[in-house]
Parts: sequence; C-alpha cells; structure tokens
Amino acid sequence: MNVVDSQTSETTQLLLAWADGDARALNALTPHVYRQLRRMAAAFMKGEREGRTLQATALVHEVYLRLIDVQKVPWQGKAHFFAICAQIMRRILVDAARRRSTSKLGGGLERIELTEVPDLSGRNDRELIALNDALDALKESDPRKARVVELRYFGGLSVEETAVVLNVSEGTVTRDWRVARGWLLTEIGRT
Repeated sequence: MNVVDSQTSETTQLLLAWADGDARALNALTPHVYRQLRRMAAAFMKGEREGRTLQATALVHEVYLRLIDVQKVPWQGKAHFFAICAQIMRRILVDAARRRSTSKLGGGLERIELTEVPDLSGRNDRELIALNDALDALKESDPRKARVVELRYFGGLSVEETAVVLNVSEGTVTRDWRVARGWLLTEIGRT
C-alpha cells in the first residue's frame, strides 16, 4: 500500500469513527484534510475583491465549526466528505453574498457563464446569488443534476470523483453536467 492509499484509508477510518459518534475523530481528521479544504477555499475566494472580510482560511475554519455540529453522517469516503464541505462552503459564501447585497442599493442580477471546467474566479455577489437561485430551482426538478453541478462547480470534483460520490457512472455525470449547464444558462438568462 502506498502513502496516498494509506492516508486515504486512515481518512476514511476517521470519517467512519466520527460517524459512529467519536468526537475525537474529527480532531484527528483535521490534519488529513486541511490542505485540500484550504485549496478548495482558495479556489472559492480567488475571484473575491480585496477588502472582503471572509478569507480562505476563515472559510475553512467556518466549515470546521459547522462540521462540529454534524451528527451521524454515513460518510461514503473521502470524496463524499469533500463534497459535503463544498456544499457547506457554497452556503457560507452565498449567505455572505446575500448579506452584502442587501446592504447595497439597487442592482439586478447579471447573467453568468459556466465554463466546461469549474472556475469560480471573477464572480461577484450577484452572479453567485443568481447561480445559487438557479441551482435551487434545478434541485426542485432534478436533484441529481443539481448535485452534479454543486460537486463539480462548487466542489471542484472531477467527473470520476463526482461519479463515486453519487454512485453513478462517469457517463451519467458527463451527461448530467452538460444538460444542467444548459438549463442553468437558460434559467440565469431569464433574470
């Protein structure tokens, strides 16, 4: 077993222990996942303007604080854990964007473009809120496609990792991604 397999195995074991109620497992898990969470947060924050109060490290710490309250999650492994973390990051950033935009005057939502490869750089609060609202609408009609977008766009997961988390084929993820992107572009274009 190589070092990566060993770390993945240990990470999975810690996730399972945490799911079984071992609160100490979360503390032991943190060093194993912190670097990846920090990379995810940095990707989220890449397009943020200077002067924002939320920084990548603070975002990771906020995720950690929210994870402490999570109880009895049937973790399916490391990819599932990072998918949940991506979902939490999305919620934190959208909540922050909503707070900022309610403090500003005026402003209609702008159309945003989704590229083939997830890229969060250059987005602004209105774009993030528009995407979030469209994603919520998609979730009502097709939860799996919404989850694919969330995992790929917000979580930065590959097609392969998304397939593992959702327990579907890579072809299904690719098709869902393509259809969901088109649907979202149409939905966001209406605003």
